[in-house]
Parts: sequence; structure tokens; C-alpha cells
Amino acid sequence: MRLELKVDILGMGIILWIIFGALVGWVASLVMKTDAEQGSFMNVVVGIIGAVVGGWLMSFFGQNGISGFNLYSFLVALLGAIVLIAIVRALRQTV
Repeated sequence: MRLELKVDILGMGIILWIIFGALVGWVASLVMKTDAEQGSFMNVVVGIIGAVVGGWLMSFFGQNGISGFNLYSFLVALLGAIVLIAIVRALRQTV
């Protein structure tokens, strides 16, 4: 019983991270005007990687990174996703 509860919590965490990543990636693609180039899957990828990048950037500046599913974490992930899209855009233009 206890093992099943942990698996359910882990599964829900993964689902929430995918939803959170999709939302952050979608908003970042709207801000950076790349929404037409990205599909739903890329929005999820950009959002999740953006959360990691944003968390790293915030810790670099001595602040907290992603702290859960709240507005602060959304803004940190959004910052990271925008930075990620800007870097990818710059790399595409140089190639």
C-alpha cells in the first residue's frame, strides 16, 4: 500500500511537470514569437529545460530557483525558457 502511494505521487509529479513545462514553453514561445515554429512537444521541452536554466540562473545570482508550482517558479522557468529560445535563435542565425 505504501509503495503504491509513492508511485502515484511520483507519477502525478511527472504529469504536473509536463503540464507546467507546456504552459511555460507556450508562454515563452508567445513572448519570443516562435509559437508558429514550435509544436506542443517542443513547448514542453522548452518549458522543462527552461525551468532548469532559470533555476541555475537564479542560483547563480544567489536567489532560490524553482520552489514548486507557484507564480515565482513560473516566472523563473519563463525567464529560463526565454533565455533558451534566445540562445537557440542566435545559434540558428550563425549557422
